[in-house]
Parts: sequence; C-alpha cells; structure tokens
Amino acid sequence: MNFWSIYEHGFARVAACTGHASIAEPVGNAEAVLRQGRRCAREGVAVAVFPEMCLSGYSIEDLLLQDALLDEVEEALRAVVAGSAELLTVLVVGAPLRHRNRVYNCAVLVHRGRILGVAPKSYVPNYREFYERRQIAAGDDERGGTIRVGGAAVPFGTDLLFAAEDVPGLVLHAEICEDMWVPVPPSAEAALAGATVLVNLSGSPITVGRAEDRRLLCRSASARYLSAYVYAAAGLGESTTDLSWDGQTMIYENGELLAETERFPQGEQYAVADVDLDRLRQDRARQGTFDDNRRTHAARTGAFREVAFRLDAPRTDLGLRRRVERFPFVPADRERLAQDCYEAYNIQVAGLQQRLAAIGGPKVVIGVSGGLDSTHALIVAARAMDRAGRPRGDILAFTLPGFATGEHTKGNAHALMRSLGVTAAELDITPTARLMLKEMGHPFSSGEPVYDVTFENVQAGLRTDYLFRLANQRGGIVLGTGDLSELALGWCTYGVGDQMSHYNVNSGVPKTLIQHLIRWVISSGQFGEETNETLAAILDTEISPELVPGEELQSTESKIGPYALHDFTLFHLLRHGLRPSKIAFLAWHAWHDQDAGAWPPGFPQEDRTEYGLPEIWHWLETFCRRFFGFAQFKRSAMPNGPKVLAGGSLSPRGDWRAPSDTTAEAWLRDLGRWGGVPARGE
Repeated sequence: MNFWSIYEHGFARVAACTGHASIAEPVGNAEAVLRQGRRCAREGVAVAVFPEMCLSGYSIEDLLLQDALLDEVEEALRAVVAGSAELLTVLVVGAPLRHRNRVYNCAVLVHRGRILGVAPKSYVPNYREFYERRQIAAGDDERGGTIRVGGAAVPFGTDLLFAAEDVPGLVLHAEICEDMWVPVPPSAEAALAGATVLVNLSGSPITVGRAEDRRLLCRSASARYLSAYVYAAAGLGESTTDLSWDGQTMIYENGELLAETERFPQGEQYAVADVDLDRLRQDRARQGTFDDNRRTHAARTGAFREVAFRLDAPRTDLGLRRRVERFPFVPADRERLAQDCYEAYNIQVAGLQQRLAAIGGPKVVIGVSGGLDSTHALIVAARAMDRAGRPRGDILAFTLPGFATGEHTKGNAHALMRSLGVTAAELDITPTARLMLKEMGHPFSSGEPVYDVTFENVQAGLRTDYLFRLANQRGGIVLGTGDLSELALGWCTYGVGDQMSHYNVNSGVPKTLIQHLIRWVISSGQFGEETNETLAAILDTEISPELVPGEELQSTESKIGPYALHDFTLFHLLRHGLRPSKIAFLAWHAWHDQDAGAWPPGFPQEDRTEYGLPEIWHWLETFCRRFFGFAQFKRSAMPNGPKVLAGGSLSPRGDWRAPSDTTAEAWLRDLGRWGGVPARGE
C-alpha cells in the first residue's frame, strides 16, 4: 500500500480532452488522440474523453456517407487501438461507424490494445442548425447487440457499462452530445444501473449563452445521478461554414465543478480531475430513493451489460487533482460564503422565532460569556425579537463570572449586552461554587490548587442551573449556545451544563463557521457601529472556557486540538462517511502549505497556519476516540435546534443516530493499518 496514492483512497483520475480537429483527416486525428492519450497516461489518468466524431471531424455533413472516408476512419481506429496497447488510460473516442444498413455516430472505448465496446448516439438532432438524420442513424433502440470493428465483434449498444475490476466503483457509461439534452437521457438509466462516471462526447457548436446551458445540464446530471459527468466538446478545426466551436470541457461531481478548461483554445488542452468514487458510493447508499428509483425502472436498468477491464492503476504518488477546502463548512468563494452566511443566520433566526411563537412567546434567558458561541446566539436572539416585533428587553442576558473569568471577556459581554439593548445582569457564581466544592470535600476548598474536571464542571453546571432557575422565575426559556463542533467532541458539560437548554440555535453550526457568521453580521450591517466594534473585539479573543485560574490563558485548542482540523474531519465523516485514513490524506492536501489554495474571505492573515501529517494524524485519533468512543451519550440527549448546513447535524432525531455505548476501535484500526504516520513517498 502507498498512503500517498489517490488510487489507494478511492479516487480515479479523469480527463476531458479537446484539440484541433482536421476535417476528413482520420489518420492525423488518430495521431492527435494518441498524443493526448500518452500525456494523460503519464499523469495517471484512468479515463480520457474526446469530442464527438473526433476521428473524422464532426462538421463534415455528407462526407459521412463516403466510403473512402469511412474506410480511413476504421484504419485510424485500428491505429488508436494499436497505440493504446501500453497505455494506462481508457480512451473514449468519437467515430462514425458502419453497421447494418446505416452509419452510426459512436463512442468507442479503447483500452490496452482492444476495443471494450461501442456506444451509439441515441438521439440524433434534426432541428435548427442540425441536420444529422440525413446521414446518421439513431441508436436509442440498440441494446444487446454487437458490431464488427477491425475484424472483430465487440459489444454495441446504449446498454453498456464498463467496470474496472481493480478500481472499486469505477463504472463508465458513454453518451453523445444531444443525448444530454433530452428529458430522459441514456445516462439516467445508466446511473441507476450502476454507472458512476458518465462521459459525453460532444460536437456542440457554440452560440451565445450555450456554454452556460451546457454547464447547467452537466451540473444537474451529476447532481441528480449522484455521479461524475465528464464533458468534452469540439474546438478549432471544425468547419466554420455556418457555425463556430469553443472546445468547452468540464468535469462535475455530484453538482460540484472539479475542473474546466479555457474556451476557444488555440491548441490541444484538457481538464483533469480526481473523482471521488467513495463519495459517490456513499451518497447513493445514503440517499435510499436513488435505489428506489432503480427498482421502478428495473425492467430496463436490469438489462444493462457490464464489460470488465483491468486498469492496473499506478500506486505511486500522483498528487491530488481536485480542490480540497480547508474549511469544508466555510466556502472560500466570496459570493458563496456570503450566501451561506445569510442563509445560516436566517435559518437560526427563523427557527428561534417559530419556537418562541409556538410556546406562547416566553422571554429568552441566555448566558453571555464574551466568547464566540454565546455572542452569536445572542445576536440571533436579538434579530429574532426584531422580526417578531418584540422588544429586545425580552432577552434576559446574564454574564456569570467564575474563578477564572477574565476582565477582557467579561467587559466584551457587558459591552455587547449594552449595545444590543437587552436586559442585562451579572451574577457571580464563585460563592456558590465554593460552597459546593466545600460540601463535596474537594481539595480546592482546603486551599489546594486542584483544578480537575470536577472543579471545572461545578462552574459550568452552576451557570446552566442558574439559567434554568432564572427562566422558571421570570417566564423564559434557556437559549443554548453550544455549537456543532463541541457536540462532536463531547466538549460540553452533560446534564445541567452547557450541553442542555430549552432550545439551541447553535447546535447545527460548527465552530469554524461561527466566526464567519459574526464577520458577516458586521459586514452586512445587521446592527449598529457600537455592536460591530464589540463583535470585532470578540473575534480577536482566543477560544477559552475560562474555568481554571492562573496567569496563562486556558486554551481550548491546545487541549483538544485545532477546531479547523476537527471540523474538517467532522464534515467528511458526517457527510460522506469517509475512512479516517482518507480524511488524513485529504487534510494533508488541504493544510500542509499555508500559501497554497484559497482562504475564506476575511480570514486573518496572522491566523493562517499549516499542519503536517503527524499533527493531522494525532488530532484525527483524538477526534475518533472522542466522537465514537465517548461523546454520543451527550448527543443522544441534546435539545432541539435547527439543522443549518448540508454537511449534516448531530441530532438523534435527524442526521445522526448512533448507540451511546459503541467503541472507536474500527476507526482507529483503519489508521493503524498504515503502521503509523506514513512518510512521504511510502
């Protein structure tokens, strides 16, 4: 095994190729295909897709019915087959081929010196600028047959799946251009039958706006079919008698654009991306209606034929050809981040507003520490009151200082409460905490500096206990502030502690998103300048529970690990069910170089860091031990709160249902099978 190989982690590298076609010059076109094919093979590409009729040229009209041309196409195809003998890559090549009484527009799949099969174009357009039916036969009814190519009979039809025996999950299906534009494309049935990588060989002349239409269709197909969609269109060299060509290529995976090339290229180019086959398999397993749909159409999907081949993929370090977000809950794209923050904030606000309305409009009781989570919960509550037409004075906000509460955070809490106009109060919990510790016989009560978990949880529990009793006394509900990341790690005090509330608006929001939500609240002008200044000061404060007295600030992340890494793990585990070792592989590519890749807008320069694999591995083990082996009992009893992100929630009534008495051993063994932290090149 080689930890650094994409093929060890469920990826397959694919390419969408375009170039300069030579009209009615099949021999030259074959040379171009092999030239790009060899380049793809050197880069570890498993599948390379070429444009429609790339061996003859797409725009050759009645020349398609000339025997001299068709003879040369077959000769060119033989050259491609022969030239592929030593190549890793499956070449998906477009060619017009004679069959029975007609000529068919075909996708020919070639690998290691043989033709795996031939898929004809199902739907042949004959409208607007298209006049294909004059020369080309429709292949929509071709299923279960064979075609003779190069003196041999090979599988022929729209019902062909091409499955790699040694790359689990790599199952190909080919369709051609117009097939993508009909209401029920061949790829829809193919995906239900098991295809994961759908390829489209396209001619598709360009007109204004058509490129965006193609993107829409490719993205939609990949999302609906829970698949990858690889699209390659014809470029320069095609006839411009009446049309023009842009050579658009794109690779989508479940609605996400992985790669595309510049349009209107001068020469050969290709888009390359590593498709996550594990993700596609997981998505299909989780979305049970996908297979229900297969059962509905089982009469046709069950009749697909499978052609097996062996890729013999390289197990070397090929790098990773896909963007991996450092913060998967926080997109690096500015517009997308603004949209996500707008939606997340308003999901929280609307959730709280509805809950208050449904239970008779009680007041809101909240503890405000001056930290990120309680700050965000408070501004959500303030906006919910505004939307409901209620005074912010109906928010009863308390700061509850303990043994280690700093003046800076307490000052921020008071400033925030004052600027928002809520009903504010301070309630010192230290006398009650001293009494409890004394009655328990805790060493601290005898003057010993013992700051154990009991010492910490006495304070955390008292804060929540006071809030619940204050809610009883004053006709309110306790608003929770703990976030998704803390629930994942079990970094919360169980029972009458910050694990519990009447309603928790933050339970679906990870720590790494909360700071960006607060930044968005500032930038979008939700509140006044005084509030914004306090929010900015809170953003600059290190995360700390402030429970242990002493000169050095009690840092949460120094004890349980960076929330950036934990949220990275949480997303890929919760949303995609990935193995820990694969998460480590992805995390290294996302985090090993602080200067590589994009950071979310507004992320402070001084906080931009990087992590090596040993650190990633260590904190991944910590996450697995806490998430699987410890924290579930807290999540099983968590209060109500809205799901916010598609990445998932941990509610036992929603995305995550698990026993409280499981172990983390299976996940730790996955890490252990690599024999320790892999060194680069192993």
